[in-house]
Amino acid sequence: MNSAVRIASVNVNGIRAAYRKGMDAWLEPRGIDILGLQEVRANREQLDALISSDDWHVALDEASAKGRAGVAIASKLPIIAQRTVFGADDFDSAGRWLEADFERNGKLFTVVSCYVHSGEVDTPKQEEKWKFLDAMAVRMRELAQARELALVLGDFNVGHDERDIKNWKGNVKRAGFLPRERGYFNRMFGELDAEITGVDESVGPGLGWVDVGRAQAGDVDGPYTWWSWRGKAFDNDTGWRIDYHAATPAMADLASNYVVDRAAAYDQRWSDHAPVVADYAI
Repeated sequence: MNSAVRIASVNVNGIRAAYRKGMDAWLEPRGIDILGLQEVRANREQLDALISSDDWHVALDEASAKGRAGVAIASKLPIIAQRTVFGADDFDSAGRWLEADFERNGKLFTVVSCYVHSGEVDTPKQEEKWKFLDAMAVRMRELAQARELALVLGDFNVGHDERDIKNWKGNVKRAGFLPRERGYFNRMFGELDAEITGVDESVGPGLGWVDVGRAQAGDVDGPYTWWSWRGKAFDNDTGWRIDYHAATPAMADLASNYVVDRAAAYDQRWSDHAPVVADYAI
């Protein structure tokens, strides 16, 4: 195992399809210690057939609808505890929020695999996304208060600012880059308990989490993590940065070697998302 804990996240767009297209060729040599997966679209038996229990400890939260969503965490470290409780009792978050606790060198830390709804403007899908983002803000505040070292990984389905989408001007009225959506992210990554004004002019307290990808990459476009299968989006790097490592400040201080594992060529992709990887010196 690395001296640091190598943690990765990827929306696999169906893990059985991803494995058929070569996901294992990426995973085996990459030295991943903890892997957050989104849009697994598989049951326990199907997942276990791909990720060996001899090598990995695996937690899975299936979606209510068969073959949809689904989040998982696979780890070389034992999983001490896991939780899926999220949002109001009448809100179906199954397959979208999975917490796992770990211990290393006497330190407890929590990793969450999160899959936010894609949404669609002026439809019930967007209403579900608002509910999820509301619940996410509440839970992330609770989590940061309970655990100094915590990391929320996953496909958040929102580009935070103009650097996160190649064609941002053409997407300001589409789900994934709506001002109201981005307001949640202004608060998520805003100073803890400071009054934060979002791009949509909403006002609320900052949650104090750190966007590890932006902190490590700096003031650059991207690096993007998702590209449409259609047209020349991948070849032209017309992408979106919607896959995140969101860390508590203490966890972010331990981060290094952040990288997006973009495929070398279009025909070598095994998902429309690329894995996001970083090392944490726990």
